[in-house]
Amino acid sequence: MALIALLISTTAFAVSAVDSDGRKVTLERPAQRIVSLAPHVTEQLFAAGAGDKIVGASEYSDYPEAAKKLPRVASSGTVNLEAALALKPDLVVAWRLEATAPALKRLESLGVPVFYSEPHRLSEIPELIEALGELAGTSATAKPLARSLRAELARLHAEYSSRRTVTVFYQISDKPLMTIGGGQFVSDAIDLCGGRNIFAGSTVMAPVVNLESVVAADPVAILTARPDPSDRSWEGFWRRFPGLFAVELDNLYTVPTNEMHRHGPRAIAATRLLCERIDQARVKAATRR
Repeated sequence: MALIALLISTTAFAVSAVDSDGRKVTLERPAQRIVSLAPHVTEQLFAAGAGDKIVGASEYSDYPEAAKKLPRVASSGTVNLEAALALKPDLVVAWRLEATAPALKRLESLGVPVFYSEPHRLSEIPELIEALGELAGTSATAKPLARSLRAELARLHAEYSSRRTVTVFYQISDKPLMTIGGGQFVSDAIDLCGGRNIFAGSTVMAPVVNLESVVAADPVAILTARPDPSDRSWEGFWRRFPGLFAVELDNLYTVPTNEMHRHGPRAIAATRLLCERIDQARVKAATRR
């Protein structure tokens, strides 16, 4: 009877969830000591109600404010295995990078469960928040938030997806000139807004492109992300080409970097701003084409 009771007790506390790689991660009980190895993961964990369970985080984990106080155990290119293991994590949540792959494999070989969070579509953000809530035992917080995020995505789809398509060049760097490929979740956001990323056909997440290809595509709008969305210094590069339709109509817009580029709830809020910017370009273009 004691053995049966023990088995029932263990089963009752077991939790599992599927990560971005399609791997089912199972824990004997909800995680109590979580190490986050990416800023967006830290944000997702706090959103899922598991912020007080994070014992270590990666560099640049600065949102919400409480995340700034967490011990640092990783950067974008390295994981301090000794520091991470010293925290005795019962779950590590990571972003799959070539530079950190050996460290993550080592963690798994030592029996530390690793959950990968790397959404490529906006709809995956609420899914991952729910999954993290399940693994942390905080579904009471994660599930309602996931529902509200899905509802916002549905509202944006209903409002913008059927409007006239706007061709968009999304700039993430000028030296070298870089953009986003179709597999990047910001490209998915552009689609949701009724836009079309002119480099959506690229299978590279952040391809380097030449100026001539942008000029040839002649996009209706050019967008970029900046820490300060009021920063317009980047526009000088494009104003050298007044023949570009986006420049002629002053369809040069910014969105906030961290909110738009991190795969957390704020990315969905930033998508509304992205849609508004694309719609402004749409209205201007309607009078000219």
